[in-house]
Amino acid sequence: MRGGHYQLNLVQFCLEAGTYTVSRLFFYLRAMNSNRISVEELHSLTAKEPVCMLDTRPASAFVQGFIPGSLSVGSSAKYDKWIVDTTGEPMVVLISEAGKEDEAINRFRSAFPSITWSVLDGGLAAWEKASYPLDMIIEVEADELALDLPHDPNLQIIDLRGEEEFEAAHITKAQHIPLAELVDLATIANFDENQQLYLHCGGGQRSILAASLIKRQGVHNLRVVAGGFDAIQQERSIPITRKPDHS
Repeated sequence: MRGGHYQLNLVQFCLEAGTYTVSRLFFYLRAMNSNRISVEELHSLTAKEPVCMLDTRPASAFVQGFIPGSLSVGSSAKYDKWIVDTTGEPMVVLISEAGKEDEAINRFRSAFPSITWSVLDGGLAAWEKASYPLDMIIEVEADELALDLPHDPNLQIIDLRGEEEFEAAHITKAQHIPLAELVDLATIANFDENQQLYLHCGGGQRSILAASLIKRQGVHNLRVVAGGFDAIQQERSIPITRKPDHS
C-alpha cells in the first residue's frame, strides 16, 4: 500500500509541477512495473505528443522502414552515449528486432541507469502487423549522385564527417555540417524546403543517424549516399577537392 501511495503522490507532484503530461506519467509508471510497452500503448502515446524512440536495428533495416520520429542508433553501441546525451530525455522507448527486446534494453539500461527505459513488445514487426504508419529513407548509389549532380540546381550535398576528414578530401561545393551540429535545431531550420539534400559520411552509419535526426524535425527532402565517401571516391565523374598531400 505504501508503494501505491508513493506513486499517487508522484503523479500529483509531477502534474502540479508541470513536469509530465498525463500520458507521459502513464508511460513512466508503466515502465516502473514492466520494461515492455505494447504497440497500442506506443501508438496512443505518439499520437498525443513527441516520444523519444531509439531504433536499435541495423541501419540497412532502418532505411527500409521505421516508426516516424524514431532515431537510428544501429546495432553498434558506438553512438549510444552521444545520442542519449543529445536527446536529454528521461524516458525512452527502444525499437528492436522481434525477439531481441531484452538484448536491446539490457544494452542501454546497464549503461544509462538514470533513464527510464522501455522496449516495444514484438519490435518493429508488431508495429507493421498493426498497420501503423512507417517512414523510410531513400538511399542512392554514388553513380546516381554523379548523374544528378550536374543537372539539379537544388541539389545540396551535406558532408557529415569530422573536420580532418573533410579537409583531407571532399566533394567540391559540398556543405560541411558535422553530425554533432545537427543537435542544434537552428541548423536544421536553415535547410531550404526547395533543396534536395544528399547526405553522406565516411561509410554510411552517421548519415543514417543524421537523416533520422533531420526527419524527426519534419524535413523529408533528403537522400543518403550509400557507402558514404568511400563509395563516392570511386566515382571518377564526381569532382573532389583534396589537400595537396592527399591527392
